[in-house]
Amino acid sequence: MAGIYISWPFCAQKCTYCNFASGVQPRGLEEQYLTALIAELQSAPEADTLYLGGGTPSAMDPPAIEKLNSTLSRTWREATLEAAPGSLTADRIRAWQGAGINRISLGVQSFVRPELARTGRKHDAAGVIHDVALLRDLGIRNISVDLIAGLPGQTPQSWQTSLDALIALEVPHASVYMLEVDDDSRLGSEILLGGKRYGALDVPNENQIADSYETAVEHLARHGIRRYEISNFATPGAESAHNLKYWHRDPYFGYGSDAHSFDGITRWQNVETALEYVDRFGRGESPRTASTRPDPAEEKFFVGLRLAEGVQPDASDWLRYGAAFERHLANGMLESSNGHLRLTNRGIMVSNEIFEEFVAA
Repeated sequence: MAGIYISWPFCAQKCTYCNFASGVQPRGLEEQYLTALIAELQSAPEADTLYLGGGTPSAMDPPAIEKLNSTLSRTWREATLEAAPGSLTADRIRAWQGAGINRISLGVQSFVRPELARTGRKHDAAGVIHDVALLRDLGIRNISVDLIAGLPGQTPQSWQTSLDALIALEVPHASVYMLEVDDDSRLGSEILLGGKRYGALDVPNENQIADSYETAVEHLARHGIRRYEISNFATPGAESAHNLKYWHRDPYFGYGSDAHSFDGITRWQNVETALEYVDRFGRGESPRTASTRPDPAEEKFFVGLRLAEGVQPDASDWLRYGAAFERHLANGMLESSNGHLRLTNRGIMVSNEIFEEFVAA
């Protein structure tokens, strides 16, 4: 069955590392956006998973979340809401539960206060501990915590502090992202320009970031939280049912600005900004922009190799990609097990280059 993703691109502050089309925007725009979003959701298909991402959907007024779910009128197998630590209250959590939310993803990023301060985040480790305890007290135990390897000022010692703090929380799921350096974020742009703002001079180099990622993989695995996708880790059975749809090429439908969709054949996305999304709604126009029909054989590896389980190539795949398979098996970037090909630890560190090779073949 399909999944539904809802984009809420509004935040109390814009984090320096963020390269999403989200941020601080006028309150009046939020109200217009919600109206447009509810209208777009009228066409939502049957689905069993929901993901409210952002932005900061945890900052939404609870009645707004209730309106969204009443529009969809579903009982979800898994319904995730992304939350900013420090924004949780008992009343909000109860309202989320009333709207069908049963999983919370906390954007922690670090448990080290100086690192958080340089990104613009307001929470601290004690606040995260409080939030997790509150969620459990109110019956939500399906909790994920995000960390970022490569924040300004991060050292092997401070990274270990964050990993130890994550383990101490005993959450069933974690996401570990390596800092992306591009001009879509203030920090990334500053690094590319050789500037000093936002701690740009104190960002670990690529090798150090890779070492931190590998340390996380090993440390989490020792505590039973194993990697099932390049950036995602879980105890057995706690993998994100919604996110697995992306990697298995199952249908999912995105609503709101910059949301992406895939119906099994065609991919498309909505306009990038909340303002343009609202403007299109006001003109009676579709929010969709570009659409493509990807090659399933290419995506089988471009997407599927992100998973720890790997991909099982068939005869036609060997005919088309056999030379690439053999080369990467020989150089240690791929390994084979029970007919499945999967990336090795070395291969994961250069995964983008490997993925591009399959697309270009």
